[in-house]
Amino acid sequence: MSLVDEFRALHHGRAPGDPLVLPGPWDAASARVFEEAGFAALATPSAGVAASLGYADGEVPPDEMFAAVARIVRSVSASVPVSADIEDGYGLPPKELVERLLETGAVGCNLEDSSGGVLKDPREQAEWLAEVRSVAGDRLFINARVDTFVRGVADPGQAIDRARLYVAAGADCVYPILAPPEVLPQLRAGIDGPVNVVAKPEGPSLRELGELGATRITFGPGLLVRATEALREIAESLKGTG
Repeated sequence: MSLVDEFRALHHGRAPGDPLVLPGPWDAASARVFEEAGFAALATPSAGVAASLGYADGEVPPDEMFAAVARIVRSVSASVPVSADIEDGYGLPPKELVERLLETGAVGCNLEDSSGGVLKDPREQAEWLAEVRSVAGDRLFINARVDTFVRGVADPGQAIDRARLYVAAGADCVYPILAPPEVLPQLRAGIDGPVNVVAKPEGPSLRELGELGATRITFGPGLLVRATEALREIAESLKGTG
């Protein structure tokens, strides 16, 4: 079984309350920490990688993002699949996008359905996702992000409609980012296939998110934020040791 097939299999047959937990490394060092902790796979966050490179979220040049993903993949063992958040695909044609992703060694990707803070037409996005799937074949796991909630559209029905189009276009998983926990059962009932949910420190536990309908859990830049807070405490403690 190929690494992407193994990664795909991790998303299926999961019991409620046992979601796939994918920590988000922002550089090679954090990726090695997560691998050593025993996680089966990793998923890079674009905002976390951006911060590690000195950019605001959404402002990383594509070349630097692909290079960062390649370093993360290279830093872990060949048996650990890595999925990459590549925002909305940087305007690259599907063939070039797929080729550049595969060159990094990543087995999957997140693809957003908004750009510049504006939701894309869902049917046009579905057509584009279908092109990416056609070029990639089974070589990439596609996690189609649904940005309705993050763009202020509270109606879960609109998220479900988009998700269904993306699944029909070949997406392996859908990601209704920032969906409120209380709507997860409705999303789970309306979507055929794995559902990615982002965990928040103040939100339900990972098990609770799984019981509400999450198949897979990621953290956005949340783990980098927590690591930075810990580093800040260390830095403050050092000031008094001189």
